[in-house]
This record gives sequence, structure tokens and C-alpha cells, in this order.
Amino acid sequence: MNQDTICALATANGIGAIGIIRVSGNQSFEIVNKIFEGKNLEKVDSHTVHYGFIKDEDETIDEVMISVFHAPKTFTTENSVEISFHGSPYIGKKILEALIKNGARMAKAGEFTMRAFMNGRIDLSQAESIADLIASENEASRKVALNQLKGGISNEISFLRNDLLNFTSLIELELDFAEEDVEFADRTALKSLLYKIEDKLNSLIESFQYGNAIKNGTAVAIIGKPNAGKSTLLNALLKEERAIVSNIAGTTRDTIEEILHIKGHAFRLIDTAGLRETADEIEAIGVKKAKEKVENAEILVYLADAGTEDFSEDIEMIKSLLREDLKLIICATKIDEVIPTQYEKLEQIFRKEIFTEFDFIKISAVENQNIQDLKNELSSYVEHLKSEEGNVVITNQRHYEALQKSLNSVKRVDEAVSSQITTELLAYELRNALEYLGEISGEFSNDEVLGNIFSKFCIGK
Repeated sequence: MNQDTICALATANGIGAIGIIRVSGNQSFEIVNKIFEGKNLEKVDSHTVHYGFIKDEDETIDEVMISVFHAPKTFTTENSVEISFHGSPYIGKKILEALIKNGARMAKAGEFTMRAFMNGRIDLSQAESIADLIASENEASRKVALNQLKGGISNEISFLRNDLLNFTSLIELELDFAEEDVEFADRTALKSLLYKIEDKLNSLIESFQYGNAIKNGTAVAIIGKPNAGKSTLLNALLKEERAIVSNIAGTTRDTIEEILHIKGHAFRLIDTAGLRETADEIEAIGVKKAKEKVENAEILVYLADAGTEDFSEDIEMIKSLLREDLKLIICATKIDEVIPTQYEKLEQIFRKEIFTEFDFIKISAVENQNIQDLKNELSSYVEHLKSEEGNVVITNQRHYEALQKSLNSVKRVDEAVSSQITTELLAYELRNALEYLGEISGEFSNDEVLGNIFSKFCIGK
């Protein structure tokens, strides 16, 4: 299939000023020449642009600009052509039909990037970073994806693999001289290397929590009793009337999710139904969904109405929702309606009854008081996840799992060295560790894994 010449729309579907169609493969110039009225593309220099018309037999389809790229200095390392046309979806469709009629075929999802990987221009982690870069929705995710596209994680893994590979070669050499009972690999030096690799793998694995927050956003569940001000707070954070606000308890019956960007990080705000016992079937479903959202959230923002006399129900709700890995922020709401001593008393009550660390903020969403303090707390949560070591951040679940398996394998090698097991078993564990590390860059991969990765790309990339 790598011998085929492929084509696809590279710009987004829909009407625009221009559209671009990409063509890649050994016959790119020959095929495009058949429908291009202009210069002979097989005779022009690489990285040049040419004016002309696309024709299907005697019919002129559009006036275009053609960009020509000679192998191997192209994205796919193959001969490539880009056709810039007036951005009508109908014109794009007609040009693709003409290309296919003359010998090209439609590209599959991610096939251009897959060819770049298969032809050795980029490794697998860099290919995945291209998809992440396209999907980036905030500054932090853009920077991380761009760093990985430049080979950030590949370089880290390469250093580890090279050092481990040297020792593996010496262990394999010992197998060839098994009858001589000699050691070529210094076991003390090997253990020192294993400690170094374990530290690096642990650092990369720990960065995944921060990376996941960057890539997918941090889930923030806004919880509280009915009329505590949840929807008002959501509107204040978003600076728009996104949720219906009413004095009637139980107005919010379903969850509302919106994205908020703070200092380059994305937060998925989830406004939920007020937590209370209710006979209303629909509201009860909303309460159940609210609790489910908390189970999947990283941050719980619990709103307590500062004007309430009895907070025992709030305290019990908070205790029932807490987890070790859940950050808790308690907000005393409607502070514009109470005297200062009331919310000071409220903080003392919660500090006394809740035996876990939490942040306490007094806010008025209506008056926009201290909303920035809440935003600062949300932002600091993500910043504290960031490791002090290095710039490489793991954002990909596949990489995370491969690193976990690598770490477990390296630990088994360490145990094998300490136990002085046979050279054959030691070599086996070393090969496993190398293979798991190689899965990240694609040095060890199979068609099923590759197919799954590239199927998630858009067509034309």
C-alpha cells in the first residue's frame, strides 16, 4: 500500500477562502500533471509554486496554485504536491474525483503521518504528538505537544535504551561463553545504571498526572445544597449567563459542563444539581449524576451558603464525597448578604469537623467578590502537579502504560542481579525492558497498535 499515491483534503471541511488538497506518492507529479494546465510538474524544482488550472478532460474545474515537493525533503519523504483551490467543498470534491480517476486513491485517516513514521522521518511518539498539537486547546497543551514533536520524550527514552542496550549486549555475549563461566558485564555498574533508569522512569510516570491535566483539562465539580449559588458561580467564572439562576430550589436538574481557561490551563467546570433528598424523580436522577461527576473529578468546589444556621448536612455531604486524591475547596457563598463574623464562624466549624486539608474561600458570585481567589486556587493545583525535573511531560496513556511496564521490568532486572540468577534469565528480563521502552518510539510495535493509533487522526493528516 505504500506504493500507492494518496490524496485527501488537508483543510477543514466547509466553505473557506482557500482549500488545500495533499497528494503523496511516487506518481504524485505524473498524476497531478494529467489534470493540471500549467507547467510540467515533473520538470520543475522542488519547493516551488506554480499557477494554472485544474481540468477534468475538457472541463475547467478551478484556478489553482500548485506547490511541488521532491522526495526525500517532504513530510512523508515521498514526492508530494499540494493543490490550493478556492475554498468551495464542491470544488474540492471535483478535484479529488479527478485525481482518483487518474490513478490516486483517497488516503485513510492518518495515512500521511503514518507514511512519515514508516519511512523513518519521525518516530511513533512524534507522530502522536502531531495529533495532540492539532487537538491542543490551550497554551500548555500546545507547548507540551510541540516539545514532543521536537523529540522530547524520544530523546529521554533513547538515552535510557542506549545505556541499557550496552549492558544487554555484554550479557548476551556471556551466553556465548557460558561454558567458560566468565562475566563481561560489571554487575555493580549494572545496578547503578538500573537505579538511574528507575529514577528517570518514576519521574516520567509522575509527570502523567500533570500531562493529563494539560491534555484533557482538570475536572472541577461544583457541588452544594440547592440554592447555594452553584449556577451563579458558574456564570461568574465564565462571565456569561450559561446556567439558569432562580430562587426556586432544584432549578438545575442535569449537569452543565463548560471549559474555563486559566493561565494557559483548561478546567472542565461541572455545574450539578443541588444535593438533597427529594421525591421528584427527575431531580433525584440529577442528584445521582452529580455524585457520579464528583467520583470522576480532580477538584471538588463545595459551596456553603454563609447565611445558613446549621451546616451539619453540608459537613456530612462533604465527608461522603471525599477521596484521598480529591482536592477540596470550600466556598462560603453570598458573603455580601452576611456580616463578616458569620463566615469566619463558618470556617471554624468546617475546620473543626472535616479532618482533611482543604482551602477555604469566601465569595459572592453576584458581586464578583473573590472570584479571582478561586481561580488562583484552581490554577495552583495544576502548577503543583508539575515536576521540578526536566521539561518532558507524559500526556499519552499509551506512553504511560509502556513506562509502567518498563519500570516493572527494570525492577525485575534489579532483583535478578541481586539474586544472582542465571545469565539466561537476566538476559530475558533485560530484553523485556528494552522492548517496553521501544514501544514508545515505535521500535517495537505491531500492525494492530499502529492501526489503532493512526485511525484516530483526521483524514488528510
